[in-house]
Amino acid sequence: MAMAGAEIEARIKAALPDARVTLTDLAGDDNHWAAHIVSAAFVGKPRVAQHKLVYAAIGNDMGGALHALQLTTAVPT
Repeated sequence: MAMAGAEIEARIKAALPDARVTLTDLAGDDNHWAAHIVSAAFVGKPRVAQHKLVYAAIGNDMGGALHALQLTTAVPT
């Protein structure tokens, strides 16, 4: 099972509407992704809390349909 980049981006933007999302398919299999996400929702939150917001957006498919997601989060400048 795999999750297309468009689906990952749509879920993140549904949870974080202002998010700028850049995805890289690390293995070419729609199963191992790197994501760089910039959102004002991250302001004042520690990195772990930022990542939890993204994982919540993916939901129960994290670790299932989406095997691996390498995250880099940032606040807008």
